[in-house]
Amino acid sequence: MKWLISLASSLLILGTGGGLIFYWHQEVPAQLKNTSLIVPGETKAQKTKVTEKELKDIIHDVQKEVVMIQQDNGTLGSGFLYNKNGDVITNAHVVSGAKTVKIKTSDAREFDGTVIGISQDVDVAVVRVSGLASEEPLQLSKSKSEVGDEVLALGSPLGLQNTVTTGIISGVGRNFDIAPFHYKDAYQISAPIAPGNSGGPLVNSKTGEVLGINSAATTQGAIGFSIPIINILPLVEGWSQTPLTELPSTSVETAATDGSDDDESPEITASYLVNYFYESLNSRDYVTAYSLLGSTWQSKVAFSIFRNGYLQTKSTTIGDVQSSKDGDDFTVTGIITAVELKDGNEKYAKYKVQYKVGLENDQLKIISGTAKKIQ
Repeated sequence: MKWLISLASSLLILGTGGGLIFYWHQEVPAQLKNTSLIVPGETKAQKTKVTEKELKDIIHDVQKEVVMIQQDNGTLGSGFLYNKNGDVITNAHVVSGAKTVKIKTSDAREFDGTVIGISQDVDVAVVRVSGLASEEPLQLSKSKSEVGDEVLALGSPLGLQNTVTTGIISGVGRNFDIAPFHYKDAYQISAPIAPGNSGGPLVNSKTGEVLGINSAATTQGAIGFSIPIINILPLVEGWSQTPLTELPSTSVETAATDGSDDDESPEITASYLVNYFYESLNSRDYVTAYSLLGSTWQSKVAFSIFRNGYLQTKSTTIGDVQSSKDGDDFTVTGIITAVELKDGNEKYAKYKVQYKVGLENDQLKIISGTAKKIQ
């Protein structure tokens, strides 16, 4: 009984104006079952062969069928087209309590969507969007993925549509509960996800196949969880064939049920914004990275100068990220390890960085930053 009480108090869902995703504290990973086991399934040799594509082509093709989902209360999430009926798969907690939602495509088209299926036990739902009927859906994987498979997580974290983050499947067979849903056999992923990613697809970065639905993340470290698509296909296909005439009630707990965590969501999103900044730099998407800076910073550094400052940086990783409230803003600190190119040779350097993150025109921005080299 003590274990159940401890576990229940460790699980929470955080909803913000920028989106919705499930989070829980660092105690929970210790409760996960099968922490070192790979779920039995088809081996790589047994999997259906799918033609590999260039990464940029996969991203371009997949993004076209990933949508942003918004409720009237401002809650944001993601989803993806999976059949030619205009049916979009998402998380149940993204559309909880709603019968209709707003859908926005990657090319800025807007449609109304109707929830035709939602589970009270599995964090999955289907939204029918008649305006997307006959469009080409994403290809779904018919086999299990394995530890080490390279993946892409797509969605609209913090309302930033068309966002792509990279990583690997770092664990399989994860089992846990976040009331009222039970997560079984989930993939653990290293690709960063944040509020707004919920319901977006986890995609094989070599084939473009959908492997899972991005659903949850921890408050400590860049660990996310995705529901394997193969596990929920019978459920969603049943709703598509026979839509529910009456939707079951889905009661989703929020951070407000645990007063000690009321201020955690903004801190998490501030930390994610800094991580996303470096993710964009690593993928050489300097336009996105620059767009995350506040207007004051941009006024002092032109885009061309900003871009040139990173051309000789091969990669950067950020660790030991901590966020704290500073008045109306947040201070995010971390340790940067950079691989810099000098005369054709790679050199490693470490920096302690500190960023001020705050709202600007109702959008979270990196207002200012400092970096101190660590000898």
